Amino acid sequence: MDIKPIKRKIGVRNYLITVHAAEQMKRRLIEPREIEEAILNGEIIEEYPDDKYGPTCLIYGQTSQKRNLHVQCSLPPMIWIITTYEPDPNEWVNGRIRR
Repeated sequence: MDIKPIKRKIGVRNYLITVHAAEQMKRRLIEPREIEEAILNGEIIEEYPDDKYGPTCLIYGQTSQKRNLHVQCSLPPMIWIITTYEPDPNEWVNGRIRR
């Protein structure tokens, strides 16, 4: 799966945030710009072609402040941010590989 089309959409702020993601962002103190930074600096670490909402992927990236984030989003043509969180080091190796 190629992350470039996702980065292009994020780069021009052509994406939507689900209610669930907005609630999680508020609870976890994650700003929209941090999601953008993480995706633009990130890589796809998991793919979910059969997700219930259609194909999605999990992106790992860092913000400009070096905050590690995971962002699950749908694939183009419309990018939906589904959820976002800081990866738990007890569950992830370097934020990229599940333990």
